[in-house]
Amino acid sequence: MSDEDLEDFEPDLDDLEREDDEKETEEWEDYRKEGEDFLEEWMPTPLTEDMMKDALSLLCKTGNGLAHAYVKLEVKERDLTDIYLLRSYIHLRYVDVSENHLTDLSPLNYLTHLLWLKADGNLLHTARLNELPYLQIASFAYNKITDTEGISHPRLASLDLKGNHIRVVTGLDPQKLISLHTLELRGNQLDSTLGINLPKLKNLFLVAHWAQNMLKKVEGLENLRNLTTLHLRDNQIETLSGFSKEMKSLQYLNLRGNMVTDLRELAQLRDLPKLRALVLLDNPCTDENDYRQEALVQIAQLERLDKDFYDEEERADADEIRQRLKEEQEQEAEPEPEPEPEPEPESEQD
Repeated sequence: MSDEDLEDFEPDLDDLEREDDEKETEEWEDYRKEGEDFLEEWMPTPLTEDMMKDALSLLCKTGNGLAHAYVKLEVKERDLTDIYLLRSYIHLRYVDVSENHLTDLSPLNYLTHLLWLKADGNLLHTARLNELPYLQIASFAYNKITDTEGISHPRLASLDLKGNHIRVVTGLDPQKLISLHTLELRGNQLDSTLGINLPKLKNLFLVAHWAQNMLKKVEGLENLRNLTTLHLRDNQIETLSGFSKEMKSLQYLNLRGNMVTDLRELAQLRDLPKLRALVLLDNPCTDENDYRQEALVQIAQLERLDKDFYDEEERADADEIRQRLKEEQEQEAEPEPEPEPEPEPESEQD
């Protein structure tokens, strides 16, 4: 299996990074409304052979190259409650079972060639599956999942768990998830960032929606040396003490809509060597008159704050302030010269 196989199926990560997420909000509202209907008792609706005839596509050679089989299945919005039939379709590589009423994905354990899975908008309480050796992209968004246990696919690159009921991240083993570069956890019930110890991770989304993720600080992310994008929008973060110089790849940090009050907190970000874009809109500290200038004084490598790039004049002013502060600190650190000892009085001669 190669990455080229996924060219038409991988989600656009640029969309995940957009600041204006109106479409995301509309999608969230739709699922909330549909969730009320999910409380009803659904009539059993198993996947049937007749449904499979209409839903299969993409004829490809099988692993041994001696036969052909359809490898793509799309059965969205079919009111399905059971996909047991998939146990016998072992050649499937791309499966979309989203927007049904599924509570069990265990038949997918038999699909050992699976590359791409979308199971959004079901009634799942877990994303647990056996290790699938080729699975690269998996989405379990807008279910009722309460934990992150049982996810151990070695080639998994992108994992989407947004809009679930996850309170604590556990079980994400960096020794097993050796390829995971994008983790989507926005709109859960997290109050801590502990448990996300995945050194290969590049993109992490912990945005709150509808008063969900209630993060007050960043902790346990110190070892994310490859992280380039971190979204923490609309949480309740007050302090920036959880950022470490070990996060040497971080370029984009979105803290919009948090509770950062003191501009001095920005000094916690100065050791992030590649930080180029910072979003702090809708934090109390942005009401300060010198907010924009102080951010650049504290973070010399910053190129963009909120939606605007710094110009040369702003950068020169910040350099001047930074130099003056340095000189003042050096003067304060210089020890005062010790006073010269007074000469001893001459003793009287007898």
